[in-house]
Amino acid sequence: PALFMENARKGSIVSRANSIGSTSASSVPNTDDEDSDYHQEPYKESYKDRRRRAHTQAEQKRRDAIKKGYDDLQAIVPTCEQQDFSIGCQKLSKAIVLQKTIDYIQFLHKEKKKQEEEVSTLRKDVMALKIMKVNYEQIVKAHQDNPNEGKDQVSDEVKFNVFQGIMDSLFQSFNASISVTSFQELSACVFRWIEEHCKPQTLREVVIGVLHQVKSQLY
Repeated sequence: PALFMENARKGSIVSRANSIGSTSASSVPNTDDEDSDYHQEPYKESYKDRRRRAHTQAEQKRRDAIKKGYDDLQAIVPTCEQQDFSIGCQKLSKAIVLQKTIDYIQFLHKEKKKQEEEVSTLRKDVMALKIMKVNYEQIVKAHQDNPNEGKDQVSDEVKFNVFQGIMDSLFQSFNASISVTSFQELSACVFRWIEEHCKPQTLREVVIGVLHQVKSQLY
């Protein structure tokens, strides 16, 4: 009976161990089967998220473009490169960069206008020199064609008489047109006299008249 009881106890222990093992084995998940059946769903970006991301990218591009523009201005404008002692070594603000750029553009406009005026003056000088050159060439050619023409030179007295006759004629019209009651009236009369009596055609007629008068006195 004692041996029977011992064997029965051992059999009960083995049976319980087998039952526990089978239960544990059945409780372990079948990972192979579940891995083969498990598919992770991909993240789907919503329309709102895409719109927000596109707006963020566009805003960043705009800021980068503005920053590049200010950097280019600061590199191009010479006054932006000069150190401002009131600011020190600090980075120039956008307002200062814009103001210095405006000042520099206005300076360039003034320099351009000044250069255009200088070019216009030089063109007039060149034109006058060309006319003088042509006149001198004609004088030289006429002297070469008639070498004896210059022997009978006009005396200084005759030249003075011509000059005196021209000045006397002009002074007569000047004296008749000018009023000296006040400086303002004198200035106005002088300009009016110049416009009326100093025209090229009027001066030409005066000179021709004086030359005829001097010629009649000589011959």
